[in-house]
Amino acid sequence: MNLIYIHGLDSDANSTKGRLLEEYCQQYYPDITVLRPDLNQSPDQVFEHILSLIKDATNKNQSVEGAPFASNNTVLIGSSLGGYFSTLISNHTGCPALLLNPSTQPHITLQRFANEAIPSNSDASGSKDTSFDDYVLHSTTGGWDITNADLQWFANHPLSTVNHPDKVAVLIKEGDELLTPELAKDFYQEQGAAVTVQAGGDHRFSDFGEQLPMILKLIQQLV
Repeated sequence: MNLIYIHGLDSDANSTKGRLLEEYCQQYYPDITVLRPDLNQSPDQVFEHILSLIKDATNKNQSVEGAPFASNNTVLIGSSLGGYFSTLISNHTGCPALLLNPSTQPHITLQRFANEAIPSNSDASGSKDTSFDDYVLHSTTGGWDITNADLQWFANHPLSTVNHPDKVAVLIKEGDELLTPELAKDFYQEQGAAVTVQAGGDHRFSDFGEQLPMILKLIQQLV
């Protein structure tokens, strides 16, 4: 089995949770391969990058002929914005997904970066300024330059459904200080996914390491 850890906004391939997951699997589940891609790219590139990782896993494991993805061979684990991408990819491929404090409305929450001064989208003649889409609103610690085009991509790809709710599990901390826990809880419960709300905690899921035994059992139930 392959686990693809999909990190959040201000993170990268060396995220604490990703490394803890890999170390735990190496010790207790040596048959599981943990992939920790750096996803500090535009959202369309992130989407295609994850799909390519799943397709590679499909080829290596010789999935059923005609099946585009090895949906039961690869599990997505997404944190925050990574939870959003995990849901999109699960919808597209049927891959199981475990979500940690997932972002459900990045087209809204990331609009905070657009509050900075931006250039006009028209020049003196009234024609569209082609630099508007490429204007950098924010640079993450991992090196992703968020642009107006990125915000528009999120707006064009809202989470409206969970296509495979029996393959999606969600862990939410009531103490999440960055996102509104109720939004994710209500959305995924309405879609029929398994949602567990944990008291206290924080957005970063700081006790992730302590929960790994439970998390691996949960992953095995999803497959």
